Amino acid sequence: MSAEPGTGDDGPLNKRGMKPMDFERIKARLDALVQSGRKAELRGALNMLNEVDIADYLETLDNEQVLMVFRLLPKDVSADVFSYMDNDQRTRVMEAMDDQEAMRIIDDMFLDDAVDFLEELPAGVVKRMLMNSDPKRRELINQFLRYPENSAGRIMTIEYMEFHTGTTVGQAMAEIRRTAPDKETINTLYIIDDRRELLGTVPLRKLLLASDDRTVQELMDNQIIAVHTTDDQEVVADTVRKYDLLSIPVVDHEERLVGIVTVDDIVDVIEEE
Repeated sequence: MSAEPGTGDDGPLNKRGMKPMDFERIKARLDALVQSGRKAELRGALNMLNEVDIADYLETLDNEQVLMVFRLLPKDVSADVFSYMDNDQRTRVMEAMDDQEAMRIIDDMFLDDAVDFLEELPAGVVKRMLMNSDPKRRELINQFLRYPENSAGRIMTIEYMEFHTGTTVGQAMAEIRRTAPDKETINTLYIIDDRRELLGTVPLRKLLLASDDRTVQELMDNQIIAVHTTDDQEVVADTVRKYDLLSIPVVDHEERLVGIVTVDDIVDVIEEE
């Protein structure tokens, strides 16, 4: 009897991902569920897989099957899976959906991933899709698309943790607990003033070890390493590599914090170099 997608020879398969040897066996089981239309079982099997593995599996399906599988995924999972697809795969999914359904996925992606995908589409398609987007989200996407191609502004994200100078450690920790699931990274906290000028950074580890009544300003390192929105992505890559950073803040011409670039966002540029 074939093993279920949720199990392997070494015990249960968890969401850390499947071993290469497992892929063909699990794919065969998923194929059987797809072809027989057993959606409840298929949904359960997909829920046991890592988002990267689901994206790999979707590459093997035709457009109609891809759409069926995609619609079985929870909303947040479908956005993550979509971000792991290459642009050809993403376009296939978009072509199979109506504009409203497609834009719901775009709205659930991290902003930098959404912009990365949309900038590969024809302008007319982007305009049509954005008409179905949340107005605030649409404004942000349009703002990002106005940055020069291959600039830091095109690949930065706005999903990070920022605090004003007077915020206490206790207040910061409460905010992190509340909003962390929606952030691309929480390893570094960015400290700003009332003008949004970047004043310094605080590592999360340092925050965890501090007493609740201290302020983030007391803890911050004011030796700032940052890039500007119009800096070329190669400049960003060189700076990240030189200082061995996991993320780097992005400021505008008035030194106001507008985003960050994570090492994941710049890794393709580093590899090309």
